[in-house]
Amino acid sequence: MTTLSYADSALSLLPPVVAILMAIVTRRVLLSLGMGILLGAVLINDFSVVASGQYLGAQVAGLFWDDGALNSWNMYLLGFLVLLGMITALITVSGAASAFADWARGHIKCKRDAKLLTMFLGCVIFIDDYFNSLVVGSVARPLTDRYYISRSKLAYILDSTAAPICVISPVSSWGAYIIALIGGILTAHGFTDSGHLSIFIQMIPMNFYAIFALLLLLCVVFWDLNVGPMRQHELNAQKGNLYDESKGLPPGANSDLPEANNGKILGLFLPIIVLVLATFYFMVSSGGDVLAADGKPFSILGAFENTDVASSLFFGALVGFIATLALVLLQGLDKSYLTKGLVAGARSMLPAIYILLFAWTIAGVIGQLETGKYMASLASGNIPFALLPAVLFVLAGLTAFSTGTSWGTFGIMLPIAADMAMGTHTNMMLPMLSAVLAGAVFGDHCSPISDTTILSSTGANCHHIDHVITQLPYALIVAGISLGGYVVLGFTESLMAGLATCSILFVISVLVLKFKSTQATS
Repeated sequence: MTTLSYADSALSLLPPVVAILMAIVTRRVLLSLGMGILLGAVLINDFSVVASGQYLGAQVAGLFWDDGALNSWNMYLLGFLVLLGMITALITVSGAASAFADWARGHIKCKRDAKLLTMFLGCVIFIDDYFNSLVVGSVARPLTDRYYISRSKLAYILDSTAAPICVISPVSSWGAYIIALIGGILTAHGFTDSGHLSIFIQMIPMNFYAIFALLLLLCVVFWDLNVGPMRQHELNAQKGNLYDESKGLPPGANSDLPEANNGKILGLFLPIIVLVLATFYFMVSSGGDVLAADGKPFSILGAFENTDVASSLFFGALVGFIATLALVLLQGLDKSYLTKGLVAGARSMLPAIYILLFAWTIAGVIGQLETGKYMASLASGNIPFALLPAVLFVLAGLTAFSTGTSWGTFGIMLPIAADMAMGTHTNMMLPMLSAVLAGAVFGDHCSPISDTTILSSTGANCHHIDHVITQLPYALIVAGISLGGYVVLGFTESLMAGLATCSILFVISVLVLKFKSTQATS
């Protein structure tokens, strides 16, 4: 089958732009993604209906069966979602979630403390962004519901402690991937004086978006700063409407499940602890097996560089599910409760699974269109050297927004950033690479077709587009702060000057938000 490439054409932007705009306007995610997929297929196959149909069939089949074998990455992730849905439902029917909420009422004294605890959990569970969003969401929902915190606010907290933490943590699936990618790039350009981990650590303070997204989240949580649509969602939550009920229940909303009256807090935390430890074990074990097969010495960082994330999440969730099932059986839970929990838990993840399947399909179509390469090509030309960090930040953000993938953006934009640094000023190599990392996380935060965004809304049981729209103003504020920092960093070649600029802009932004928040409540 002959297909066309649009790596040098703005038409490559058409399918993701149509999908994103339709999703925001119509709020019908599957329809919007479907339109983007169809448009991309038609473009790729030169408007041939028959060829487009065959292409779409191959793309959909590839989600499940690829290169003559089961698509294990996708299947493991879908299995992880189903298992986590069942774990969450079993915790609910066992009464453990209610027991935790009752405990929290006596120990967590206010709404702010509930949000602070959620943020803390998001920061300490950093091994993977998928894992972070779904697991922390499961633990925090009973607590945030108790204090009438909107599901949109919960989704924002989850999303803003997932990618921003993972992208600056070396012991995470993101950190390992970035270290391996940057290590290869720097070695190819002759940078062999420092170890790859050391270089990654040097880049952490240069990732302005990740740092100030976390700081803004802390301020939002501490002072209840509600911007744009988030304000209305929080007002609705105070009236008991945690999400817009006119749109129906969001994915995973098991409000009709029966709950046992003898639930214990242990029934919530023990399964989650087992889940976290088992997942960590499988991530280290799978990576260690690769090291051993290659004859390399074992190390935690090396294991994370070679880990199989998808299978580790699945088998970790399987162990967590077994632990949860054993607990509810020992509790003597009524068999009808158990059956309802298992069925409702698996069913609750279906909307998220549908969206993910469509998102993966459009990601494949966008990859075939080579949208990322077109976005990267915009960085070439007569751009003043001092503006390159800022330009790379913006382009990486647009690429991640259009493609829905941070990791794909890293793979496309980091080599280009390195080549540009080698052609201009090698001392700016690390700041320019960091600008790409920061921009990719920013674009990922804003994109309705990002899998991380999808799973954050799933973890919070929030309507997906509600999460996108309410998080967008916060992401844009931090992006503006970061952009200012990268402009100053480019002109001064000083990290401290860039951080100082970001800090000043950050303080001004928070003061303005506090003033507006005070005005809105007075």
